[in-house]
Amino acid sequence: MSWNLSEFGQRLGRGSGIGNLMDDLGHALAAGGDRVCMLGGGQPAHIPQIDAVWRRRIEEISAVPGQLEHALGNYEPPAGNMAFRTALAKLFQRQFGWSIGPENVAVTPGGQTAFFLLFNTMAGRFPDGTTKKILLPIIPEYIGYANQSVAEEMFVAVRPKIERIGQHRFKYRVDFESLEITDDIAAICVSRPTNPSGNVLTDAEIAQLAELASQNGIPLIVDGAYGAPFPGAIFTETTPVWNDNIVLTLSLSKVGLPGTRTGIVIGNEDLIRSVASMTSIVGLANTNMGQAIVTPLIESGELLQLSDEVIKPFYQQKSIEALRIAEEVFDDSLPYRIHQSEGAFFLWLWFEDLPITSAELYERLKARDVLVVPGHHFFFGDVIEGVSTPWKHHEECIRMTFTMPEPKVRQGLSIIADEVRRAHQQG
Repeated sequence: MSWNLSEFGQRLGRGSGIGNLMDDLGHALAAGGDRVCMLGGGQPAHIPQIDAVWRRRIEEISAVPGQLEHALGNYEPPAGNMAFRTALAKLFQRQFGWSIGPENVAVTPGGQTAFFLLFNTMAGRFPDGTTKKILLPIIPEYIGYANQSVAEEMFVAVRPKIERIGQHRFKYRVDFESLEITDDIAAICVSRPTNPSGNVLTDAEIAQLAELASQNGIPLIVDGAYGAPFPGAIFTETTPVWNDNIVLTLSLSKVGLPGTRTGIVIGNEDLIRSVASMTSIVGLANTNMGQAIVTPLIESGELLQLSDEVIKPFYQQKSIEALRIAEEVFDDSLPYRIHQSEGAFFLWLWFEDLPITSAELYERLKARDVLVVPGHHFFFGDVIEGVSTPWKHHEECIRMTFTMPEPKVRQGLSIIADEVRRAHQQG
């Protein structure tokens, strides 16, 4: 028996790119086990030094009478644990000199939930009958945003400028000349570093976007899931910024705690009250363990030390290794470019003039037990100068993670190179 679904139910229950990705990953692992080259997800690596810290913190929590019982057996306020929020605010005061307090910090059940709440609060249909959208000033962007709307399509996106670097590198730049803030734009949103490309918008680009947002009376949302101050998986020099017109999101997932589902929203007091209200309605309260585990690490500065001395070097070295392997397995006869690896956990591969689509390449690779993400999923929304005019670029890219052990990365890249060569040979 089936029932008619509301518009909300149809949009969120009919499947999505990220849902299909997670489903494919799960089935492939179950069927293939160790045979599969799992290069498709955003799972953080298990870094031994970091896993040891989590084990130590669980033991410390368990050793204090009542502390474990409180974390597991009590509801916290919808905005999050006050000690956690206060520790974060003091961290930002110390590190960046921001004028911020716990009233500017809210906790959500993961970063994905934070964006669901933020996007549907700021954009969509308004009481006067108008509709507003979220502007993505540069695509490709995070696949997890794409299906967040509870109503109609809510994204407007701008094609990037592509800077070719050397023979096999490139970098996306914001095309400010094509960037127009119309009356139906509710907010600007960027991830930094960008998932999927590993692009890091420069301080100048962020400053210009922040100024555009301020001039038009709309917020700039910066997704810092991979960035500063933690986990710090960012390989270029950047200066985080925040003010009352900027919304910054962070997460404990990429420091190595994805199972705790702990997202963080930094914003003005009105927004934080709204996020807390929505959390209470949708989920009652947040999960406690992530907050309990890291609060002392934030207060002592250990979390930043781990980010700077362990997490960042680990992923930067993984990036260097993956680029070296790619240069070995892709020879100069194969048309390929890799986006400058400036942060996050991924390589973004561009096979210019690829005779098949990224979706077809994905299927061929999956048949050989290599899981990546086809690039077309990351190009979404009403793309300015992209809907009416063909743009083959979005069908020529794939995302792969470099967090797996070196032999798996090498095996996966070798198979990718082989399939791309076969595609060109077959025409």
